[in-house]
Amino acid sequence: MQSSSSSKGFLLTRQWRDTPKGIELEFWVQTDAGPARIIINQQQAVCFVRQTTKLPLPLNNKVQRKPLELLTLDQEPVDGLYFSQQRELNQLRERLSYDKSLLLESEIKPADRYLMERFITAGLEIYGEGRQQNGYIEFYNPKLKAAEYQPSLRWLSIDIETEGLVGRLLSIAVTCQDQEQVFVLTSNVEQTDSGMPIQWCASERDLIEGAFAWINHYDPDVFIGWNVVAFDLDYLEKKCRQLRIPFALGRGNANATLLRPQGAGQMYLARIPGRFVLDGITSLRGAFWSFESFALDHVASELLGKQKLVTVEGAEKVAEIVRLFEEDPIALAHYNLEDCRLVADIFEKTDLFNFSIQRAKMTGLAIDRQG
Repeated sequence: MQSSSSSKGFLLTRQWRDTPKGIELEFWVQTDAGPARIIINQQQAVCFVRQTTKLPLPLNNKVQRKPLELLTLDQEPVDGLYFSQQRELNQLRERLSYDKSLLLESEIKPADRYLMERFITAGLEIYGEGRQQNGYIEFYNPKLKAAEYQPSLRWLSIDIETEGLVGRLLSIAVTCQDQEQVFVLTSNVEQTDSGMPIQWCASERDLIEGAFAWINHYDPDVFIGWNVVAFDLDYLEKKCRQLRIPFALGRGNANATLLRPQGAGQMYLARIPGRFVLDGITSLRGAFWSFESFALDHVASELLGKQKLVTVEGAEKVAEIVRLFEEDPIALAHYNLEDCRLVADIFEKTDLFNFSIQRAKMTGLAIDRQG
């Protein structure tokens, strides 16, 4: 099914990749008709040099240098450098890194530049022919323009319990606006009905596949959690690799990617096609909240007057979680789910969703970018 019209939406994620025919951009957008995937292909990487600058290195024959009617802040005319691959620009920038003044705007990513050139921050309007796919509409090379759009984000709070940092995955809990579920590892899948939304799983594989299927069926726009990227998603990504399960948390069953810190001051980043992640700790800090401790138990106590069901930390916490798993798995499920609820209540209490939306609209930064 195809449709040709215009529709407004809110930018969820942005990515780029080099291809043999140029750079391909991928944008996921929330619209009134549901999620949309936008593909823009055959793009070029761009940076600038002053027209008076003679680069100390010869340019690849594929690189084009063109005079432009643009000026620096010092009113100096510039040329544009056009590359068919982003990696070619990156290689040149690395070779000229001894003098940062030679290349201008060389660190702007292709997807960001495409949006900047169209003055798109977060809201946009899509003009083009869309094709209905499984759960989303897909557009190839539509025209995009800036537009005002206020999204209603479909969120999902996720939390996991494990046997330490490298042990077994014991449970995964998820909660959202109107439903919740806990997936619990057990050797007895015929557990007594607890009255709770528990799915008993005979293996870690069953647990992950069951949780991922539930998440993809619910189809959230945003994941929330507490230290959710650096712990929950990091652990799940490693466990998926160990079990050779696709880390398929993205829309269209696309695989997610975790970018781990490579140096001091860097943060964990999750790249999930069609979905973004807001961590409770970094979101509160970015919204200028301050607490003596950002431990979930402390923040929940301060903001909500509530506490976690297990309040010990460190080795004692791991021991208590394992004890619950072995002796009272229903209590473990309750504890796991309560952590999800606390995070969701904190986001609602502090209006973090609206804060993140408004910041993205004002700055043009990716909505999950912190700091």
